[in-house]
Amino acid sequence: MKIPRSLRLAAAAAAAAALAGCASMPGLGGWTTLVDGTQGLDNFNRVGEANWSGADGAIQASAGGKTPAYLVTKVSYKDFVIRAEFWSSDDANSGIFVRCQDPASITDENCYEANIFDQRPDPSYGTGAIVKVAKAPDPMPKAGGKWNTYEITAQGDRLVLVLNGTKTVDVRDAKLASGPIALQWGRGVVKFRKVQIKAL
Repeated sequence: MKIPRSLRLAAAAAAAAALAGCASMPGLGGWTTLVDGTQGLDNFNRVGEANWSGADGAIQASAGGKTPAYLVTKVSYKDFVIRAEFWSSDDANSGIFVRCQDPASITDENCYEANIFDQRPDPSYGTGAIVKVAKAPDPMPKAGGKWNTYEITAQGDRLVLVLNGTKTVDVRDAKLASGPIALQWGRGVVKFRKVQIKAL
C-alpha cells in the first residue's frame, strides 16, 4: 500500500523533531540532559560575570569578575542523581551546587556545594567535599588537569558524592530540601561536557 505523501512528510518531521530534541527533555532511563557537549546553555540562567561559552566539546569558562559566577538551572529539583563530566585546571575554583534556596544569590550556605577546588587553603573542604557539611577524604582527591566524573545523589536528608568511582561523602543533612542546581566558575578554567539529572 502506498503511504500518502502528507503522512510521509509528517512522519519525517516528527522523526527530525525527536532527533533534534530539547536538551532538557527526559531521555532514556529517566535521565534529563542539561549539558551535552557545547549544547545546554539555554537550560540555565547566568548569575555573575563569567565568559561561559560552548567550545571544544564542552561548556566552559576561564575568566570573570571579582566574585564567582554561576549557571543556575531554570528548574528546581528535590530528590535526584546528577552525573557530571568536568575538567578543571589545577588552580580552578569550581563546584556543583544543589538544592539552592535563592537562584539569584548562590552560596555554600544556601546550597550544598560539591566542591572542585584542589588548591583550597583548607583542603578538608576541597575537592570531593560538601563545603561546611562533609569533609573530603584525607588525602584530598585532585581533579586538576584531567576529565573527571562526579555523581551526586540527594535523596531525603542523605547526600552522597562519588568522584571518579570513589565515594568521598555519605552524610545526612536535612537543612535544604529542594532547589535549582548551579555550576560555578570561581577562577582558573572549568569545563562541563556532560551534565545529566535523574529524579528519584
